[in-house]
Amino acid sequence: MARRDNRRGDSQTQESDEMQLRAVGLVDELLAMTSPSDPKYQYLLLLRHQLETDERQMRDAQEVLEQFEDAYAKLTETASKIGMYLGPLENSKKVFLAVGDGEYVGNVDPKLEADALTIGDRVVVNDAFAVVQVLPPHVAGPLVKVGEVLEDNRLRVGGDTQGLNSRIVGRGEGLQFADLKVGDEVRMDPTGKLAMEHFPKAESKDFFLEEVPQVPWDKVGGQDEVIEIIRDAIEKPLLYPELYERFGKRPLKGILLYGPPGCGKTLIGKATAYNLTKEFNKQTGQNLKEYFMYINGPKILNMWLGESERQVREIFATAREKAKDGHLVFIFIDEAESILRTRNSGRFTNISNTVVPQFCAEMDGLVSSANVVVMLTSNRPDYIDPAILRPERIDRRVRVKRPDRKAAKDILSIYLNENVPMDCGLIETHNGDKHAAAAELVDNTEDADTEFLDVFNRNGGTERLYWKDLVSGALLSSLVERAKDFAIKRAIATGNHSEGLTQDDLYKALALEFKENEIFPKSDAVEDWMMLLDQAPENVVDVKPIRQGTRGKGTAKTASGVI
Repeated sequence: MARRDNRRGDSQTQESDEMQLRAVGLVDELLAMTSPSDPKYQYLLLLRHQLETDERQMRDAQEVLEQFEDAYAKLTETASKIGMYLGPLENSKKVFLAVGDGEYVGNVDPKLEADALTIGDRVVVNDAFAVVQVLPPHVAGPLVKVGEVLEDNRLRVGGDTQGLNSRIVGRGEGLQFADLKVGDEVRMDPTGKLAMEHFPKAESKDFFLEEVPQVPWDKVGGQDEVIEIIRDAIEKPLLYPELYERFGKRPLKGILLYGPPGCGKTLIGKATAYNLTKEFNKQTGQNLKEYFMYINGPKILNMWLGESERQVREIFATAREKAKDGHLVFIFIDEAESILRTRNSGRFTNISNTVVPQFCAEMDGLVSSANVVVMLTSNRPDYIDPAILRPERIDRRVRVKRPDRKAAKDILSIYLNENVPMDCGLIETHNGDKHAAAAELVDNTEDADTEFLDVFNRNGGTERLYWKDLVSGALLSSLVERAKDFAIKRAIATGNHSEGLTQDDLYKALALEFKENEIFPKSDAVEDWMMLLDQAPENVVDVKPIRQGTRGKGTAKTASGVI
C-alpha cells in the first residue's frame, strides 16, 4: 500500500512539473509576440516571475515531503533481528543462526560473502531469517568459569556458586584453538551458546601467596631435629623413588608442624619448599621448580554458602595443575585451626562442618599427585578436626619446640652475624664468642622482676616460671633488632659512628621485649597457658599468673629454665 502511495505521489509530482514548464513556456511565447512598449508586456513579466517563484516553492515543498515520507517509512518498517552465526549447514548453502533463545536455518544475502562468516559473528537477520549485514563483535556478556574442557571444542561452564547450573557450550572462532584450563573464565555471547573471550585464571589469589622465599636451611636455627624429619619424609621419596616403590612405600601427603608461637613453624615451611627442590635438582640434574602456596586461612572463611568450599577446591585444583606442569607443589596452611576446626553437631553449626569434609575429600584426591605436599602449622593442634590429622591425610605430626641454650645460640648466630658490629669488650669477655654472650643474657633472667607464673601440679609440687621459659626464635630476632636501635641511637648522640652493640644494649632490649607482656594469655585458663609454654596440661591442676605488685613474694620452687 505504501509503495502504491509513493508511486502515485511521484506521478503527481511529475505532472505538476510538466504543467509548470508548459505555463512558463507559454508566457515566454507571449512575451516574444508582444512589443516591450505594449502595456501588457509588463504584466507578462510579472506573471513569468510569479510562475518561477511558485516553481521554487513547489520543489522545496516536495523535498520536505520526501524527507517526511522517508522518516515515516523507517519508523513504520518491520524491525530487523540481531542474531549469531553458528556455522554452515552441511551440504547446503544455508546456515545455522541463533536468534534469541531459538535456533533457525536461514540464508545469506548474495551481496555478502558467506565464506567470510565465522562462528560467533553478530549478524542482522530479516523477516525471512536471511543474513543481510554483519555487525562488529559484542563487547559484553556474562563471565563464567570453566569447569571442564570437553572434546569437540566444547566446555562445561557455570555451576558452583555462580548462580548458574552447569551447562555445555561451544567455542567461538577465536577460542577454537585456545588453551583453556579448568578455573579459567570465559565471556559468553548474549545467547549463552558460545564462549567468545578467554580470561586466564589469575595466578595470584587473595587467599594465597605464591612467592617462594629463598630460605636456606642454615637460616633456620635451632630446629635440626625437625629439619631432619622433614627431609626424611619428603626429600628421600623424591630422590629414591625406585627404592620406595620396591618397598611399596607411598609418598607422604601431609605434615603438621605444631608448637608454641614464634618458634619457626612458618619459617620451616618456607625453607622446605626452597631447599628440597634445590636438592632434588642437584641430585637428579632435572629442572623441577617449586610452587609454594602460602594459604591465608582466615581469608578462606566466607559468609556466602559454598564459597569457602569452592576456594578449597580451587587451591587443590591449582596444586594438581602445577604438579602436572612439572612443579613440586607445597600447600602451606598457616594457623590451620582457623579453618579446620573440630566439627560440632550442636544446634549452632560453624563453617568447619562443611570446609573440613571438603578438605578431607581433596586430600584423598591427592593419591595420584606425587609432587604435592600439604603442610599445616598450628599453635593449637587440639583444635584441629581429628579427621584431618589421621594417617594417609596428615602422615607426620612434628613438634617444634622452644629453643634450648644451644638452639638459642644457633638462632642468635643468624641475627648477630659478621655484618653486625659488636663492642670489642663484650666479645673479649666471652672469649670472642658474641653469640654465647647473647645466649647467656637470656639464661640469666631468673629474678623477681622476670617471674610471671606459678604452676600447681597434681603431685602437689609448684613451679615458678620466668620470662626465659617463653623464649622463642621470633623473640630472639626482635631482641637483636631492639639492641641495634639502642646502638644506632647512641652512635648518633655521641657522633661516634664506629659504635657497636654492647652487653647493655642487649640487656635493655631483653627487658623491653618481655615487659611488653603481649605474649602472655590474658586469662588464668590452664590449657591456654600450657599450650603457650609447650607443656602438656594433664599434670597441671592450676596456674596463677603473678600480677604486678606481688612479684618476689612466696617461696615457689623454681622451674628449670627452657634455656
